[in-house]
Amino acid sequence: MFELLDNPYEGSNAVIKVVGVGGGGGNALEHMVAENIDGVEFICANTDAQALRASKAKVLIQLGEELTKGLGAGANPQVGREAAEEDRELIREVLSGADIVFITAGMGGGTGTGAAPVFAEIAKELGILTVAIVTKPFAFEGKQRALAAEEGVRRLAEHVDSLITIPNNKLLSVLGKNISLINAFKAANNVLLGAVKGISDLITRPGLINVDFADVRTVMSEMGMAMMGTGSASGEQRARQAAESAIASPLLEDVNFSGARGILVNITAGMDMSIGEFEEVGDVVKEFISDDATVVVGTVIDPEMTDEMRVTVIVTGLGDSRQQQRHQTNQAIQKPRIMETTRSDGSFDYQHLDRPALARKQSQSSAVNPAPSLMSKKQHNDVPDVDYLDIPAFLRRQEEEVS
Repeated sequence: MFELLDNPYEGSNAVIKVVGVGGGGGNALEHMVAENIDGVEFICANTDAQALRASKAKVLIQLGEELTKGLGAGANPQVGREAAEEDRELIREVLSGADIVFITAGMGGGTGTGAAPVFAEIAKELGILTVAIVTKPFAFEGKQRALAAEEGVRRLAEHVDSLITIPNNKLLSVLGKNISLINAFKAANNVLLGAVKGISDLITRPGLINVDFADVRTVMSEMGMAMMGTGSASGEQRARQAAESAIASPLLEDVNFSGARGILVNITAGMDMSIGEFEEVGDVVKEFISDDATVVVGTVIDPEMTDEMRVTVIVTGLGDSRQQQRHQTNQAIQKPRIMETTRSDGSFDYQHLDRPALARKQSQSSAVNPAPSLMSKKQHNDVPDVDYLDIPAFLRRQEEEVS
């Protein structure tokens, strides 16, 4: 379903709060505060009193003052959780009144890993739309930290509506090992910035096609794993380039778009945006999704933007592609493989034709090879395979550049 919303703009009273929990979450929050996003309230929560005093957030919460004496959680998630439980009523008071809460934290440490799930649990008890955006540690930080991060993500997922994970290792593969540490973490912070700004602009700013908070809730409520990406471009092909850049989202974990249940698209541009560009963004998005997904598209007019266009895509209701692939591989080992185009009795099944070609190719190839390279769709003599052409051109180009 592709839904276009053209109700007259009547203003928005939606309350948006962003909570940075722990050291990593606090750093991401400071980056957002510096960008002066309108219509958002920033809250910084930490067990480390010294780090908290340096924050420029409007609301500061020192967690577990009696428990930690303001000295931090010592990289112990249990201490972080107990510190948040100690101030449960204060957290409830601070979150009250919000329509949507973003929780950001670094997984693997003490405060963020332990306290973030408590914030999410309280937000959900209050009936608030809750979205978490968290980072996973670098491989060199050790197995123990990685295990703590996975447990923190698992606990967090139990209480949020949508969850986005940003693996720090992805920073090295995408940005290169020569990038400075400051710029690497800034890139991860930009993912959070793009997500919050993309949603807040849709809710709070007028546009030719408006999206209100109810539309955002429809696409994000109780959806589980999500993906958010933002892309900008200028020039003749700006619509397609911005949309492709948003969908690529190199700093976010790889997901299978064909299983998405909801898509929210924000197109921000100046007064010169054409209907053809609007359609082109929609065409790019539809290349990746099932016809069953609910798609909500909104436009925001920014008079200060002239030649530039910005596209933010929020894809929700995604499964963990690696778990799906492992399950499919196990099935392939246990019994003979049956192509989805064929029924168990050997007759041809025409229902699969209702699904996009890309989705059909992904599900068929993953049953035998859990993580096929896009380049494997090419023949060795460099003559393109017809199947390979079902993959969008910009993803093929990216894979070729990596190879």
